Amino acid sequence: MNATPDKSRKPTREGRVAATIHDVARSAGVSPMTVSRVVNGEKNVREATRTAVLEAVKDLQYAPNPAARSLAGAGGARIGLLYSNPSAAYLSEFLLGALDESSRKGTFLVLEKCEISDAASDRAAARKLIQGGVAGAILPSPLCETPAVVDELLGANIPCIAVATGIARADMSCVRIDDFAAAYEMTRYLLSLGHRRIGFIKGHPNTTSSGQRQLGFEAALEEAGCKADRSLMAQGYFSYRSGLDAAEKLLAGRTIPTAIFASNDDMAAAVVSVAHRRGLDVPQDLSVVGFDDTAIASTVWPELTTIRQPVAAMAETALDLIVGEIRRRKAGVQVEPQDHLIAHALIKRQSAVAPKS
Repeated sequence: MNATPDKSRKPTREGRVAATIHDVARSAGVSPMTVSRVVNGEKNVREATRTAVLEAVKDLQYAPNPAARSLAGAGGARIGLLYSNPSAAYLSEFLLGALDESSRKGTFLVLEKCEISDAASDRAAARKLIQGGVAGAILPSPLCETPAVVDELLGANIPCIAVATGIARADMSCVRIDDFAAAYEMTRYLLSLGHRRIGFIKGHPNTTSSGQRQLGFEAALEEAGCKADRSLMAQGYFSYRSGLDAAEKLLAGRTIPTAIFASNDDMAAAVVSVAHRRGLDVPQDLSVVGFDDTAIASTVWPELTTIRQPVAAMAETALDLIVGEIRRRKAGVQVEPQDHLIAHALIKRQSAVAPKS
């Protein structure tokens, strides 16, 4: 008895019937989903399985349908990116990383600015992305922790990736560094140089990363037997302007710090500017360190000792994750939030030395 012909299979130009993904799956002894993973270059496939699938693809001369591959890989999808960051250097690196990865993935990046002024405007910015037909969204800090934005996007069933949160989230996957550990490491470095009177400029209070950096700073001081002095702390907002104001406060007293740790490079650069204006030599009179290792860290003089947060790489990882999540959702796979920690590094440059005796 002859089998019923598969009418969905179309002949090639040479007259033979083209193999389908199901033919490859049967030949390799795997599911069509596994064949799709191998064809799309996904990494979560055992090497023996990958080899079997590729051999079946070669034997059957299987040629994936370009449109189907685009759908399976989220190629051509519109990915929303909301941004609102007072540091132009940080934002530039983030956008470059996202654009590079978007180009490699064949997706379209839809950029939308959000001022974070009030809940209504926050929701309006999120709705623009939704109305623009985005299949997913990347939310760098502080937007990933802005309730109106998050509620609007998740309420519309738009998958989101949070970037640079201080702690993991239960409602979406995160890409971040360990801010506590990074600040702890930087403070330990200043302590190892001999500094005991260390000023600290806090980050914007609307981000959990700011809180984690302050906790790491205080933990290192406490471990060294140095109680955190609130008079040596000033509020910053991640902008250069706020760094100027904070530096003026910390350097106005009769007894000034021997070192200042600013929660980002923009504010650290502002500290260097204020110190020079007051006739202080950096680093001989005052050591200054920052956080992020953005372009400003190596353009200010002296170049900043800082924590390298791989901003562009984090943006690339976020885009890769959102594409994967879109693909899995289309395949009907349950998606659980993941917490992706990226390694940071302490970068030692000229702006920090041992204090004067």
